[in-house]
Amino acid sequence: MSGAGYAKALADFRRRKDEHFRAGRGPLSGAVLQGFRGLSYYPPDPAWAFTAPVERADGAEVTLGTNTGEPRVMVRFGTVRLDLPGGPQILTLYAPPGDEAPERVFVPFRDATSGTETYGAGRYLDAPLTPTPEGLKAQLDFNLAYHPYCAYGEGWTCPLPPRENWLTVPVRAGERLPEE
Repeated sequence: MSGAGYAKALADFRRRKDEHFRAGRGPLSGAVLQGFRGLSYYPPDPAWAFTAPVERADGAEVTLGTNTGEPRVMVRFGTVRLDLPGGPQILTLYAPPGDEAPERVFVPFRDATSGTETYGAGRYLDAPLTPTPEGLKAQLDFNLAYHPYCAYGEGWTCPLPPRENWLTVPVRAGERLPEE
């Protein structure tokens, strides 16, 4: 997709998400919902969109910690190696238990912006998988990185990114905290 087409598609996605939240179908309520003017985002940047081969993992069940202490069981599906702006990184991809062929995987991560420019506990990506003759490829677009619902209020249980998904570089793409 061209630069202008990509930016328009991303702007449309963000507008629909804001409308979803504004309609009360997201994590906001009360005065926060009434004063909601839209989420804050970094400017669109196609340099943060990647397609990477998936190195399959053993499929072992793992327990991710959560903000409430309630364990969340997932399956370690695989890893991807990315040449991010700032340096190469590896991310682990997770799938729900029992889903042998997921269409998308869950990628919780922290980065060097966590706690300052973005939610301190981290952000999430939902990465579509595409089969190819060489194996699976994951589409990781950090412009679609989002804060978990627990970033907006209490009453939500959110998985915490495991240490293996703590990136050492800043990811200035996707949702961010409001600028003061």
